[in-house]
Amino acid sequence: MPIDPYIVLLLATVGLAALLPARGAGASVASGASTAAIAFLFFLYGARLSTREAMDGLRHWRLHITVLASTFVLFPVLGLAARGLVPVLLDQPLYQGLLFLTLVPSTIQSSIAFTSIARGNVPAAICAGSFSSIIGIVLTPLLAAALLGNDGGGFSGDSFVKIVLQLLAPFLAGQLLRRWVGGFLTRHKKVLGLVDRGSILLVVYTAFSEGMAQGIWGQISLPRLGGLLVVEAVLLAVMLAVTWYGGRAAGFDRGDRIAIQFAGSKKSLASGLPMASVLFGAHASLAVLPLMLFHQMQLMVCAVLAKRRSRDPEAVALAAAEAEASGTAPVPPATPSNVSSSQAC
Repeated sequence: MPIDPYIVLLLATVGLAALLPARGAGASVASGASTAAIAFLFFLYGARLSTREAMDGLRHWRLHITVLASTFVLFPVLGLAARGLVPVLLDQPLYQGLLFLTLVPSTIQSSIAFTSIARGNVPAAICAGSFSSIIGIVLTPLLAAALLGNDGGGFSGDSFVKIVLQLLAPFLAGQLLRRWVGGFLTRHKKVLGLVDRGSILLVVYTAFSEGMAQGIWGQISLPRLGGLLVVEAVLLAVMLAVTWYGGRAAGFDRGDRIAIQFAGSKKSLASGLPMASVLFGAHASLAVLPLMLFHQMQLMVCAVLAKRRSRDPEAVALAAAEAEASGTAPVPPATPSNVSSSQAC
C-alpha cells in the first residue's frame, strides 16, 4: 500500500500548526501570504491548461459528461445521504467537511497515472480531469452555497467576491497570459511543482493555525474519526463500483471505462484545500480534514486496483495483439510523459 509522501508533509504541517500556531501579527502575515499563494496557484492552473486541446476534447463528450455527472451530481447526492449518519457516526462539523469533499473537482495527475497503469484511455483521463478542474472553480463554490449555506462558514456576497478575486480572476489571467508564459512554465515544471506544493502547505498551516484559535482538536474524538474513515471507505467503494459498472451499462469500451472510473471516483486535494480556505475561513481546518483522509485512501485503493486492471485478460490480450501487429515486444502501459500534446484530447 503506497503512502503518499506529500500526505506525510501535510500531516507534519498540521502538527506544526498545533504546536506553533501563527498568532497576532504572525497570523496576519500568514493569512496574507496564504491569500497570495492561493491566487498564484490558480494562476498557474490557468496558465498550464491548453485551451485549444481542452476544446478538442469535447469530441468525446459522452465520456466527459459521465465523469462530470459522477463528480458533481452523484458524489454530492451521496454526501447529502450521509446526513443520516449524524450523530451516529459523524458529528456536524465532520459531516460538513465530508459534504464539502463531495463537491470538490476530480484530480488530474493521479487519474492519468492510474489510467496509464491500468492500460486505459490516457488522453481521455487528461481531458476529463482538466474539464473537472475548470468547471469546479465555478461549480464547487455554487454547490457549497446551495448545500452548505451558513454552515459552510457563512457563504455570502463577500464570499463570492473572494472566490472571484482569489480563484477565478487568477485562473482567467493565467489563460490570457499562457501564450507568453506557457513555455517558461513547461521548462521549469519541476520547480513550479515544488512551489505548488509549498503553497498548499502554507494554506494548510494557516487554516490549522486559525483552527487552533477555535479549539478544533477539542471537537474531534477518536470514535468520530474512526466513523469518518468508515464512511469515506464506503463512499469510495460505491463510486468505484458505480463508475465501472455504470460505464459498462452505458456502452463504453474497456479503455474508456478505466478513465471514467479513475477520473470519476477521485477528489482533488490541490484544488480542494485552497477552495476550503476561501469558503470556510477560520473553519477551514475541520473542513479539509475529511478531504485529506480521502485523498490518501483513494491513492492506496486505486494503486492496487490499477495494477489488477493491468493484468485483466482483456488488457493482456490487447497488449499481445498490438505487439503482434507491430512485430515488436509487448508495449508497456503509456505514461503521461509519453502522450503527445496532439493526443491529449
